[in-house]
Amino acid sequence: MGIQPAKKQGKKFVNIIPTDAAGFGKMPSILREYINNKQENVPLKKLGPFTTDAGVYNTPPATGLRITWIGHSSIIIEIDGKRLLTDPVWSQRVSFSQSIGPKRFFDAPLALNQLPHIDAVISSHDHYDHLDEHTIKYLATKNIPFICSLGVGQYLRKWGVKTFTELNWGDSTQLDNLTITAAPARHFSGRGLFNRDETLWSSFVIKGPQHNIYFGADSGPSPSFKDIGDAFGPFDLTMLEVGAYGKHWPDIHMGPDNATNAHLALKGKIMLPIHWGTFNLAPHAWYEPAEKVLDFAAQKGISLFMPSPGTPTDVEANEVSNWWKPYMSI
Repeated sequence: MGIQPAKKQGKKFVNIIPTDAAGFGKMPSILREYINNKQENVPLKKLGPFTTDAGVYNTPPATGLRITWIGHSSIIIEIDGKRLLTDPVWSQRVSFSQSIGPKRFFDAPLALNQLPHIDAVISSHDHYDHLDEHTIKYLATKNIPFICSLGVGQYLRKWGVKTFTELNWGDSTQLDNLTITAAPARHFSGRGLFNRDETLWSSFVIKGPQHNIYFGADSGPSPSFKDIGDAFGPFDLTMLEVGAYGKHWPDIHMGPDNATNAHLALKGKIMLPIHWGTFNLAPHAWYEPAEKVLDFAAQKGISLFMPSPGTPTDVEANEVSNWWKPYMSI
């Protein structure tokens, strides 16, 4: 089938297959589940502090591919001589206000003013846990180019970003020797009650001369993963969300079982689980995604890459730090 551009119905972008984005109708059920929930959503022990040795960035990665997981979906990616930053969120809360809303389990391991040179920022969609106004306003002062989904540029422009490239699914842009292509995801968008789905949500293929990797951002289970794998795979690394799943929104987040299936459909060699262990966004225990992804990966023969937060780590198969285990209460 290949990669088709995203389509609209009126002002709203639509997914390639029917998708329930857990709107107002499901709110009573979701609230009941939260009220009655007994899981350890927030760590009982304070996580971290985690720190990044910024001096590491003075030396290129030995393998040409190095990852620093800042937390959630924020990743410093060093690939074939370039350094990218995905969905950067440094704020304490992912919300319209820094007074309420989901709060970080641990501070970002690297202060914004300690960031190494970044060649480009990738912004997948406009949700607060991926598009952080405070962080972007800081990055805008550094004149870093952004690559984003259609419509997201309106926020970047408002927050001071001078150079950005908006992509529809299937569109590509060049960053010297890298080709960055927007690809489908199964999700939704909107930062308020009245602008849902008016900007696009995407995943991204990042291809250099030596490495080919996939940043999944947010997505539910989707036939697009096979299409992307067929069109752009195999991938040296897939970065796939494993957290923030729930029974009331199975279409828009994957969880560990579906994420490991997506990795296989993408023809991935090594998988980095993301979108977990940083914010309380779902009724499961904060550590459950990591524990479950270990089990599913073992069952399916998948090589995992799970470095400690903030530790720049060359990508290698079965590099699992188990950093979360000392903080588990069971």
